[in-house]
Amino acid sequence: MSTTEFESLDKCLESHLPEEELKEVKRILYGKETKKLELPSSAVDAATDRDFELKGFQFDAAQEQLRPPRKVRVGLVQHHIVLPTDAPVMEQVNAMHSRIGEMVEVAAMCGVNIICFQETWTMPFAFCTREKEPWLEFSESAENGHTTRFCQELATKHNMVIISPILEREDVHNTVWNTAVVISNSGNVLGKSRKHHIPRIGDFNESTYYMEGDTGHTVFQTHFGKIAVNICYGRHHPLNWFMYSMNGAEIIFNPSATVGTLSEPMWPIEARNAAIANHCFTCAINRVGTEHFKSEFTSGDGQKAHHDFGHFYGSSYVAAPDGSRTPGLSRTRDGLLVVEMDLNLNRQISDRWNFKMTGRYSEYAEELTEAVRPDFKPKIVK
Repeated sequence: MSTTEFESLDKCLESHLPEEELKEVKRILYGKETKKLELPSSAVDAATDRDFELKGFQFDAAQEQLRPPRKVRVGLVQHHIVLPTDAPVMEQVNAMHSRIGEMVEVAAMCGVNIICFQETWTMPFAFCTREKEPWLEFSESAENGHTTRFCQELATKHNMVIISPILEREDVHNTVWNTAVVISNSGNVLGKSRKHHIPRIGDFNESTYYMEGDTGHTVFQTHFGKIAVNICYGRHHPLNWFMYSMNGAEIIFNPSATVGTLSEPMWPIEARNAAIANHCFTCAINRVGTEHFKSEFTSGDGQKAHHDFGHFYGSSYVAAPDGSRTPGLSRTRDGLLVVEMDLNLNRQISDRWNFKMTGRYSEYAEELTEAVRPDFKPKIVK
């Protein structure tokens, strides 16, 4: 069986392990079992008709005496591109809008409050090719572009916060960025968060198109909680998650585009570890499918020239601060993951483990200040 046919780790375990062993394996792999979330039959039927996977889970918190529960439902969307990569640009964008519109309708049926799409969701992940045309034509304004206006309509219609990662063109300086636009449930553009770390590894050499973002570790206060967006490669940097958390993020979304041969063994670990270390919820989103390009490309990594750069393995999931996580979506199918979480769990776990109270941040800051000096000498005793 090839990696593109292997649907999910969960299904493999369920097919081959007895029930009691399966329960223990999942406890070790995923932490405390997450309850399945009852979803409306109309939503289940609609997802089946529109040919995408729909799963629902929930994280509970202990009942408190002084604070009522703060329950929020998030939606994570993963999907293939709809049209071939050589189709006209606007046709590709409009086809993606149509597909996402179908999936958001189902999310609304499930009571989703905040939804996040995958990295640069309106286009193929063409940054591996290093060609400028036609890929830069997918870029658009974060504030009033075609895609932002589309998402504003959805947000207003469904009373839903929308995180829309796009290829942004900033007109004043004619610069291009990898950007997540955050749209409030009232339809206003709340702000944007640009990709903070840019990979230069194998096929993923994205500095051909855009550079490190300049929006810092912005956190957005929404009607449903404080959220942040840690785009793709930023998940490999623990301090990146940490800074969003230090700015008060209760939920950190990680919209990504990553292929199996490069990063899949790390995928189940990084967002989950970030949730544990930072006393917050994390949401990891990855696209699915293999995207083929007309021109061959090589990436200076010893590989032969090729027309694609591997299988995007989906597997989107949500992790909680107590170390538990949901099962993932499929590695091969479009999908919507709906997760209900009680944000009170963040403080409850923080009170138990006290990572922020016991962190030596002033000491770290002093040593990091020294470490970035050109005359830095490591403290090594010989």
